[in-house]
Formats: sequence, C-alpha cells, structure tokens
Amino acid sequence: MVKDGSKWALILGGSSGLGLATARKLAQHGFKIIIVHRDRKSELNTVDKAFREITSKENALFSFNVDALNPVKRDELILEIQKILGQDKIQVLVHSIAKGNLKGMADDNNTLSNQDFHLTIDAMAVSLYDWVRSLVAKKLFAEDSRIISFTSEGNSKAWKSYAAVSAAKATLEAITRNIALEFASIGIKANCIQAGMTDTRSFQMIPNSDDLKKDAVKRNPNNRLTTPEDVANAVYLLTLEEARWITGTVIKVDGGESLQ
Repeated sequence: MVKDGSKWALILGGSSGLGLATARKLAQHGFKIIIVHRDRKSELNTVDKAFREITSKENALFSFNVDALNPVKRDELILEIQKILGQDKIQVLVHSIAKGNLKGMADDNNTLSNQDFHLTIDAMAVSLYDWVRSLVAKKLFAEDSRIISFTSEGNSKAWKSYAAVSAAKATLEAITRNIALEFASIGIKANCIQAGMTDTRSFQMIPNSDDLKKDAVKRNPNNRLTTPEDVANAVYLLTLEEARWITGTVIKVDGGESLQ
C-alpha cells in the first residue's frame, strides 16, 4: 500500500499516445498512477516496457489490461482501485480512450452504419460520464479534483472516414462541459484539451493520415506537429492549484495549427 496523502491520477487508455505521455508527466511530478488499458497480447511487451520505465524511477504505477467500457468490469475495477487508494482519493481523471470506427459514409465495401456511430460515441464519449458517475457514487474523488478529456480539430472539421469519431468528439465536449457544471458542488473541475495533429498509433489508423500530417505542418506557424509530450504538459498545468478556476472549457494545445 502506498502511504496516505499521496496524489493519484487515474488514466483511462494510458498504454500509448497521449495517455502514456500524460502518465509519464504526472509521475515525474509526484503522482501515483493507475492505468486502465486494453491491449492485445502481441502488444503487451511494448506496453509493459513503457510502464517499467515509469516505475524504475521509484514511481508507483498500477495497470489493468481490462475493457474499461464493460460495466461489470468497470465496477470490479473500481473495487480494486478502492483497495489501492486506501484512505486516499483521486485528484486527476484523464480520459484517453481511442476506440472508434473509421469507415466512410460512401464506401460501398465498408459503409459506416448506425451501430458504428453508437459504438464509437459510447466508447469515446459516454464512457467518461459512466466512469465519473461511478467514481462519484463511491466518493473516490478528492475535494479538489480535475477531469481532463481529449478532443481534436475533427470536432468541427469534416475529414474523410472520420464522421463517427467526429460525432464522438463533439459529444465528449458536451459531456465534459456538463460534468463541470453538474459536479462543481463536489469540487470537480472538468476540461477538454483539443490537441493538434499528433502522430500517435490511433492517428495512424485514420485513412489519409499522411496527407493530414502534411497539411497540419503547413498550417502550423511553428512548422511541426504536436507531440504527446506537448499535450501532457498541458494536462499537468491543469492539475495545478493555479488552474482551479479553469473549468468547462476546451483548451487548444496545437502550437497555432488551428489558426488557419
């Protein structure tokens, strides 16, 4: 058991990309980390190596390779998290679940369906509310806690084969805003980070991602893509005491990419 009084961050989807970079950053600043992720056996060596690098610096990290979207598994996980926390509470919840359908609307061979929309929105947006509601019910949030979710410029731009994810991002932003409003009385602050184009594993799955990258670099006044570390830095800033009056908003972390 980690000693009482520790700072805890729970990261949903923290085995790669923005979630993993955030775990590294928060661990560097004294947070104990709990990661819920879903990876294939073939990927676990890489994932475990990344986790070991965090714990090798005397940081506490607990990981669960479990489906965070399954309500039964979620309830079981929360009981495990309660045991890990002891008398402590969660100061930071980061939602970085990237599970969506990247099918085209006019693709005769693999057309985006109604169910694809529902599955994507549930996984990438509604799951945030499910976790928040369950953690609130168990009184596992600290008196001053921060919730951070990740959106993208695709929330308002149309990219080929991105329709379901775009809808999920817009939904995620709406849910984050309402969490900020409706759970303010118990000390929760909730914000959404709109990351610039970031070359993560999930981004590489988007059709024409290479073209999107080239366009992003051209538009960015700093002439480069956003990195996971850029985004993790912003997450850390939102955990500080000085950020406690920031809530219910979407913060762009893109180096100016969306300016033009």
